[in-house]
Amino acid sequence: MNSPSKKVFVASRLPKNTGVSGWVAMLPPRQAKPRLEGHVTVDVVVIGGGFAGLSAARRIVELDPTLHVAVVEAGVIGEAAAGRNSGFIIDLPHEVSSEDYGGDSVTKSREAIEISRTAIALASTVAREQGWGRDIFDPCGRYSVSISDEGDRHLIDYAKGLAKLGEKHQLLNAREIADVTGTNTYTSALFTPGTIMVQPAAYIRGVADSLREPVRVYENTPAVQLESAGSGWHVKTPQGSISTGRIILANNGHAESFGFFRSRLLHVFTFASMTKEFEPSLLPGQRKWAATPALPMGTTVRRIQGQGGDRILIRSRYTYHRNIEASEGTLRRAGAKHDQKYHARFPQLPDVPMEYRWGGAMALTWNSVPAFGEIEPGMFAACGCNGVGATKATANGIAAADLMLGVKSRLTEIFARFDAPKSLPRQPFRTIGAKANLAYREWRAGGE
Repeated sequence: MNSPSKKVFVASRLPKNTGVSGWVAMLPPRQAKPRLEGHVTVDVVVIGGGFAGLSAARRIVELDPTLHVAVVEAGVIGEAAAGRNSGFIIDLPHEVSSEDYGGDSVTKSREAIEISRTAIALASTVAREQGWGRDIFDPCGRYSVSISDEGDRHLIDYAKGLAKLGEKHQLLNAREIADVTGTNTYTSALFTPGTIMVQPAAYIRGVADSLREPVRVYENTPAVQLESAGSGWHVKTPQGSISTGRIILANNGHAESFGFFRSRLLHVFTFASMTKEFEPSLLPGQRKWAATPALPMGTTVRRIQGQGGDRILIRSRYTYHRNIEASEGTLRRAGAKHDQKYHARFPQLPDVPMEYRWGGAMALTWNSVPAFGEIEPGMFAACGCNGVGATKATANGIAAADLMLGVKSRLTEIFARFDAPKSLPRQPFRTIGAKANLAYREWRAGGE
């Protein structure tokens, strides 16, 4: 047992990736930053080199350039969950109901938009500084697409909610969205201009490489033990250790691997498949677009323009894994579903097969709030992205940096009003309930 004066948290598991992310495979091999060897002393350790961790590191040195920061990433930057994202940095909440749209609902929606646009502002600043082109960072907006009467009704209702919020949008009929996508599958669509589309692996690599002294990024350096040391902390890694005054835990679901937020995080994987390159003339419409489904748990689609041809990305299927690891068998089954949805949407491409398939982990909370805040003296969590990882994880990281440094910002003001993550049902009811709920939601989404 830990003594009252000393606390020790040991990682029970380390992240494991399933499949090969097409985003990573399309990039040149990464020249990884060195792993940590030996002992160093810094002001802040950030655990996790994804959207949350790298955004937190950037925000810390923006607020106080004198602080020395170490970012430790268990694997190679871009190859974990962040590089398995679908690349939507979305500015609007998924649900904006126009029914009984009272003041409290308006306030919550506007605060959700404010959170998202704070994340987009950081990402936009990095893109400008680094001179990225649209192949990495594209402010092109997104389409929400429908293939059913129910989906059509949902988009109309969503548009009414956006109108009451004063948000720009455009409803498209079947012909108009066919002109964009090159397929007659979709019955309607809603375009919103504020979403940023990124090549997620390239984006995460770029953010990591943009960080300069006094920030150091260590790759292939998992944190395996956190130990309180006087007024600070001692972080152990396989080949080294770090003494620090403060920690930001930005490892999403793996916060629970250290014993934090126990029984409060649902570990859900989503899956994607990406085709081989094809001759652009095989599919009419625009060569580059991104679409999310009108109904929750439906199918996300992107057309990706490349120098050697175009590709189609399909993302769907959600599965619960209490051990934060999805099997190759689960990936194969998800891939079979992807093939069905792909061929239903793009009959023009019967001879263009999938080249890459992969899974990516998410951490959800029952009441859809972040796993956030000071969880031990000097230790701050920026976890629980709740499925919109690029946006919410980025905001979580910014807010954690602000909170740690005592900065009063709109993010810390909003985050302070969030409830704590609710406790989940005990096992085996949690597993049974999670699997049943996911299966029901996918059934409700139908062909969407």
